[in-house]
Amino acid sequence: MGSHSLATLYPPCECYPFAPEIRMEWNITVTANGSTGADHFAKHRFSVFSVLILTLLAMLVIATFLWNVLVLVTILRVRTFHRVPHNLVASMAISDVMVAALVMPLSLVHELNDRRWRLGRILCHIWISFDVLCCTASIWNVTAIALDRYWSITRHLEYTLKTRKRISNIMILLTWLLSAVISLSPLFGWGETYSEVNEECQVSQDPFYTIFSTFGAFYLPLCVVLFVYWKIYKAAKFRIGSKKSNTITPMPEVIEVKEASHQPQMVFTVRHATVTFQTDGDTWREQKEKKAALMVGILIGVFVLCWIPFFITELINPLCSCDIPPLWKSIFLWLGYSNSFFNPLIYTAFNKNYNNAFKNLFSRQR
Repeated sequence: MGSHSLATLYPPCECYPFAPEIRMEWNITVTANGSTGADHFAKHRFSVFSVLILTLLAMLVIATFLWNVLVLVTILRVRTFHRVPHNLVASMAISDVMVAALVMPLSLVHELNDRRWRLGRILCHIWISFDVLCCTASIWNVTAIALDRYWSITRHLEYTLKTRKRISNIMILLTWLLSAVISLSPLFGWGETYSEVNEECQVSQDPFYTIFSTFGAFYLPLCVVLFVYWKIYKAAKFRIGSKKSNTITPMPEVIEVKEASHQPQMVFTVRHATVTFQTDGDTWREQKEKKAALMVGILIGVFVLCWIPFFITELINPLCSCDIPPLWKSIFLWLGYSNSFFNPLIYTAFNKNYNNAFKNLFSRQR
């Protein structure tokens, strides 16, 4: 209805002392209903997009959990996997399972609530602690696998099975200890993770903690893995360059060998000849090393691509007070979480033993 009909229905006379109030209330209702309809339509459109994104994220959580559990079950059931380097793979799978089971679901709830935390202080501290612990452990486990591959390729004579087992166990212990120190530091007063007023739950924004945690959780292992891959690349290039034919060339003149005895003389004549020992293809060990170097390279490349956007923003945000849009924060965070899905996928894809073990595991279930 227009204003003309309103005046006809509710004329300002003594018969209707509350007519102006009624007219104002009706107009406000009409306006409110109109805006509410538009907002509802906008929210409906946004909710459809949100449902699609959240469904994809939920599928990522489930796939990450199941894939890493499959790797762990395979390592536990196959006896040949109860040794190095499969203990490093198991440690990586444990950290990635914990990311999928303890961190990603609560992060999904956080996204559903428009990045507002409404689950209380205690659960906030638990979530942030496990987030930092598991993600840091996952990153350092990738670094430990890269180091193990580097030493097995470049020092295969010195890096015996016994030495390899001892060093891998030390690396696993240090990985989880360092991750625990970084994750638990805010609980002992190094910055605050929860704000009840702003409904925020995030990693401590204290500048000194930010530098300590980002360098300990990402930048230091990043330097290690880049150095390791550079050394692996140099070693492989050196071996290709030094691969030459081994040739034995006797003297060009005829050589006679006479036996000094009373028997008839025996003369052996060797004419000009060239004896060449040459490998037309790569040896089994060289093929294995090439495959290992390729696996490490892909593992490192995916690790860097997944985590570097998140840790760049985590470092510069508290230091320069930059206002990074929440949407980009969510994208960078979930891109980092996706590394826990790619880790077992990359490692098992380059290992025929895992593929055979998976086939045997599923064939037994049938």
